[in-house]
Amino acid sequence: MSFQNPVFIPGPTNIPEALRKACDMPTIDHRSPLFGQILHPARDGVRRVLQSEAAEVFIFPSTGTGGWEAAITNTLSAGDTVLAARNGMFSHRWIDMCQRHGLTVQIIETPWGHGIPADRIEEALAADTGHEIRAVLATHNETATGVRSDIAAIRAAMDAARHPAMLFVDGVSSIASIDFRFDDWGIDIAVTGSQKGFMLPPGLAILGFSARAMEATATARLPRTFFDVHDMARGYAANAYPYNPAVGLLNGLNLACEMLLSEGLDQVFARHHRIATGVRQAVAAWGLELCAATPEVQSDTVSAIRTPDGFDATRIVSHAAEAYGVAFGTGLGEVAGKVFRIGHLGSMTDVMALSGIATAEMCMVDLGLDITLGSGVAAAQDYYRVTNAQTRKAAA
Repeated sequence: MSFQNPVFIPGPTNIPEALRKACDMPTIDHRSPLFGQILHPARDGVRRVLQSEAAEVFIFPSTGTGGWEAAITNTLSAGDTVLAARNGMFSHRWIDMCQRHGLTVQIIETPWGHGIPADRIEEALAADTGHEIRAVLATHNETATGVRSDIAAIRAAMDAARHPAMLFVDGVSSIASIDFRFDDWGIDIAVTGSQKGFMLPPGLAILGFSARAMEATATARLPRTFFDVHDMARGYAANAYPYNPAVGLLNGLNLACEMLLSEGLDQVFARHHRIATGVRQAVAAWGLELCAATPEVQSDTVSAIRTPDGFDATRIVSHAAEAYGVAFGTGLGEVAGKVFRIGHLGSMTDVMALSGIATAEMCMVDLGLDITLGSGVAAAQDYYRVTNAQTRKAAA
């Protein structure tokens, strides 16, 4: 693998040099007012990226998985019921975590490659006349399959069922890359991490809590210590943490939010959509298909590309690393060996994307797939040239 080449895994993502330098800082007293000058602006920046006015933002030294655990342990008790669709590896893992914590999970089995079925969410909630279901768990962007689910539709389904369940959303591979509206979508807890849309190394679990989720913490009885939001809130009030914080990463997060908001969230989302569409143009030119079942659910942060039956897609990932020093993502779970993944989120440009498309194309030709060298690159180039010209004209 080469440090000179960008990575095309769906996280961790490429780190801009300014963010790498922001994380590389001298030791400071993490219980001093100076630390507060890093902590509080970072929390405010995250709140703005979530498109929320009042979400309580908590930042733990952890990962997205730790964020899942913080969400459930702070709001639920053993024996509580939650509702979740299983449509990919990461929804599966969140379900598994809930079961290990003694929660009852009502699972809506969904084919991998499809989004969360809002109509079945509504049916399940309408049938729960005793309101036993305490929360609906939704993976906004299923990283394993390159599928984006419609969170606004899920909220509408919950409202139509007139059910009081909370809505917890895994936005690990969507927040700061794909439009995410905490307030407008009535989200109670949003979970993400530092290593994807925020363009930082792994190490931070980032959560937003609604007022209703904070109320639920008063009666939640699942054990928690490291992830206790009340301990964290008391620390924040004193410009501190209940334990040692990841100061450098928080300094990087502060700058990452500034960069995203300076670019403009609408422009960030449009950039990801444009780059993703170029990758999809290349996939079509290769004569291949995405794992995502329909265009409506295609992710703007990662494309999972199906290879022909009988061909082990993992060979493409291995060959890219060995021959060209480039990282792509392997298939996971039910699609292991059936897809390879191109991550196109975070710090990514059209030109960077073209290098990934070209490398994938070379690998497939090297391995004997019936791909015309240059076909995908040309298709993406045509799209990027036209859309960049349109963007420049609109900005003039």
